[in-house]
Amino acid sequence: MRSFKADMKLTYYGANGWLLELGGVRVLLDPWLTGPLRFGSATWFFEGRLPHDWPVPENLHLLLLSQGLPDHAHAPSLELLSKNLPVLGSCSAIKLASSLGFTNYKALKPRDLHQHGCLQIEATAGAAVPQLENGYLLRAGTESLYVEPHGFLDPQIAVQPLTAVITPVLDLGLPLAGAFVKGQTVLPQLLERFQPSWLLASTAGGGINYKGVLERLLWSSGDQSKLEAQLALRHPPTTFIDPDPGHCYELNPA
Repeated sequence: MRSFKADMKLTYYGANGWLLELGGVRVLLDPWLTGPLRFGSATWFFEGRLPHDWPVPENLHLLLLSQGLPDHAHAPSLELLSKNLPVLGSCSAIKLASSLGFTNYKALKPRDLHQHGCLQIEATAGAAVPQLENGYLLRAGTESLYVEPHGFLDPQIAVQPLTAVITPVLDLGLPLAGAFVKGQTVLPQLLERFQPSWLLASTAGGGINYKGVLERLLWSSGDQSKLEAQLALRHPPTTFIDPDPGHCYELNPA
């Protein structure tokens, strides 16, 4: 069993929400901390509810948003944050942040770089849902992390070893429309390209209760227990973590 050291700290909040700590910089990613999740006002169509609210993490340095959709830029949760908190995100996410009163924001497009202290954030091409959204490469010293919440891998990202990858590990889709989350499909490419020391599951976790017509139509494909067995056989250097919400995972790059 690999021992964890405090070089990188990752805390999961369920769905797409994370607290990322690299190089002493505390980054809140795609937070859903309170209240229901809805797409529009029709609760009969889709609604998600957290098992409990999460407190706003203390001493935040950055808010990082991958998409402008409510499951990534959740307006009631963003309202809890200081409007002086610097915000980085896709164009659609920054449009929402601006409308909510945030005053220090910057839209990133693929290949754009942003430096905050010793942390470098590079935007990568993410899912088109329908407009192109973002994934991110984060680097601080020897620590490195890739995150993209829909399982879409930017083909322009160079082959490189990374400390950790945060990704969905299941495919999720709708009849006729096909998969809009391609975690299971993209995993072999992620492992080959990045050879991560840790692989952390995201997007579908957190004990969240979903209901509505849309939820009943959703299908999923993939098996996390089989994934762990396959990693042990084919990628033994990679440790798989199915994160418990609220637990801080301390990772070291070695």
